[in-house]
Amino acid sequence: MPDLTDKQTFSDEDALEFHRSPTPGKISMAPTKPMATQRDLSLAYSPGVAVPVLAIADDVDKAYDYTSKGNLVAVISNGTAILGLGNLGHMASKPVMEGKSVLFKRFADVDSFDVEVKTTDPDEFITVVKNIGDTWGGINLEDIKSPECFEIEAQLQDLLDIPVFHDDQHGTAIISTAGLINAAHIAGKKLEDLKVVLAGAGAAGLSSIGLMKAAGVKAENTVIVDREGVVWKGRANVDQWKAAHATDTPHRTLAEAMVGADVVLGLAAKGAITKEMVASMAPNPIIFAMANPDPEITPEDVISVRDDAIIATGRSDYPNQVNNVLGFPYIFRGALDVRARRVNHEMKVACAQALAALAREDVPDEVAAAYRGRKLKFGRDYIIPTPFDPRLIWYIPPFVAQAAMDTGVARKPIEDMEAYRTQLRSRLDPSAALVQNISGAVRAAPNKRVVFAEGEETAVIRAAWGFKQAELGTPILLGREELIRKNAAEAGLNFEEMGIEIVNARVSEHNVEYTDWLYARLQRRGYLRRDVQRMINQDRNYFGAAMCARGQADCMVTGVTRNFNMVLKEVRRVLDVRERMIGLSILLARGRTLFVADTSIHELPGAEDLADIAVQAAATVRRLGRNPRVAFLSYSSFGNPPGDRGEMIREAIRLLDQRGVDFEYEGEMPAELALDPEARAAYPFMRLSKDANVLVMPGIHSAAISTRLVQALGGATVIGPLLVGLERSVQIVSLGASVSEIITAATFAAYEEGAKGE
Repeated sequence: MPDLTDKQTFSDEDALEFHRSPTPGKISMAPTKPMATQRDLSLAYSPGVAVPVLAIADDVDKAYDYTSKGNLVAVISNGTAILGLGNLGHMASKPVMEGKSVLFKRFADVDSFDVEVKTTDPDEFITVVKNIGDTWGGINLEDIKSPECFEIEAQLQDLLDIPVFHDDQHGTAIISTAGLINAAHIAGKKLEDLKVVLAGAGAAGLSSIGLMKAAGVKAENTVIVDREGVVWKGRANVDQWKAAHATDTPHRTLAEAMVGADVVLGLAAKGAITKEMVASMAPNPIIFAMANPDPEITPEDVISVRDDAIIATGRSDYPNQVNNVLGFPYIFRGALDVRARRVNHEMKVACAQALAALAREDVPDEVAAAYRGRKLKFGRDYIIPTPFDPRLIWYIPPFVAQAAMDTGVARKPIEDMEAYRTQLRSRLDPSAALVQNISGAVRAAPNKRVVFAEGEETAVIRAAWGFKQAELGTPILLGREELIRKNAAEAGLNFEEMGIEIVNARVSEHNVEYTDWLYARLQRRGYLRRDVQRMINQDRNYFGAAMCARGQADCMVTGVTRNFNMVLKEVRRVLDVRERMIGLSILLARGRTLFVADTSIHELPGAEDLADIAVQAAATVRRLGRNPRVAFLSYSSFGNPPGDRGEMIREAIRLLDQRGVDFEYEGEMPAELALDPEARAAYPFMRLSKDANVLVMPGIHSAAISTRLVQALGGATVIGPLLVGLERSVQIVSLGASVSEIITAATFAAYEEGAKGE
């Protein structure tokens, strides 16, 4: 288990300052349409707005087409049960509700606004929400005390034709059920055999035990305990919600119920579970102490009496956090996307099962970055996905949407689920659609053999595994088999199941062949045969490039452990340049895709170089399915102000005029002329029919600085630089590249190699 003393702390003043500055609160509104001209305003309001008004008056479902309703959720509370702090009033709940709205947007791209209702009367609350309910695509009820929350949710679900979801009940239930599925698997126990004790019979607890029963836990093997003790059949003064879970049991206290129990679910209060209770449980006990901010028993106390326990809490500073943000954004995302009328039982079960399945997958590097480098893999300390897992947005909602369709509550069924997953990826990752299109083309093409040169590195092993699992081609790991297998096992990968080829350069049957071939190539460049032998034996970049040159592989990805220039020099000694070699970076921002060249090869290109760079970039962009429109960028606009670099660009334009190329190009110009049609209005002679999508920079300095600056400022994604122009496609990733970056590079290498044969 990780060091439990490693806590994330902040002061009260830190929390207040966070909410106060630079702007009070956590949410604001941004328009989705331009508001720059009189025409824009006329369309957005009067008179243009009258047209959708009349359309919706004829058919209220048209509100999904012409307004934000279909992606809008209300977070509604009366503040009667705020974060375990109790009834502090509706306005005291506002920071929490704003926070919930932020999480909707951050994790699932769902627009959300908070509504605080000034009443503690359930009937009055229901009336208010019923009368404003049609505004939203869904309603998230929050921090409403039990048992009123049960009746409020049930009535509103009947009164409204949209999903109404009380997250305090169902969110905890979904995440804890996902955790229980995986904890039972690790403990070697079956759900139907588990003896489960619930400590805390409030809304979240009752919903959790109900969902766990639906997942396979037997009702007769459960015991629920409230403040008065065990809820047994026949006990007086038990409301209908608790009575539904009462069992025939001789136990009357929590301590009695926990003797021999496999699972205890804590949704009560600090200190409710003692060390003695934990010590009395069955082998490999599963302990979910989920009270916030302080759990019923701390993991440290559990460990002091049981070294075989699987522990989860509601806190982010311990492993296995039962965090509702893993559920509600994706439940609503799936429900909204099929215009569901409600969130039913089947949709919640589907979400729990999907979360459990995702936790068993290899964990992306992006998650480790969010958790200060801590590597996670399925096991006792990782039974639930983390909130920062980038796969959640496209992995979970399709299961929810499918369950809605299967149970008949979807108004708008999804016909192509794979296309839906691609669209979900694009919501939070602007590179997803482009990469998905390239991946689809790679899968459809003949299988390519891709060399992963630094095959002993754990990130490279995981990338090769992901590449193969995605059916993108045949990966080949270069390295010592024993070390590769060892590192794969430490990463939680079963190498026997991987079926990935391993090649050790030192003992390869092609060693002599590659040495002879490369010596013949380099002998007149000052290399002795023993130099070449050493290169082939000891340097995997030389060996991997030779595999590609001699036809034992198609393409290669490298660079994780060496800098770009060193790798490029090594590869260039083995492979010829097929045409002009360039570095091409792909920049994705605000719905726009731009290709920037040259970002890695030519430091200060001359006119001929610039013309060749434009031709190579345009050809590559065309292979990627885009119609290239090239802009040569500069500080000057068509000679104003004058300068040597501007003249170099103008000469490149003249060269392209002479060549008669088949793509649009123009220059020299600053970025605003390339990307803003209004700025181009002052230059009616310009030859660009639309905004440029290929930006040729005057040198590496401007190309590298601009792409890295945009990436550092945020709001944009940069892929690359991708290396284009070698006789075999070789992609050189950055030092310490993540698994996803390596997979993207390998995919592009396979794509480029396939495109050459077309």
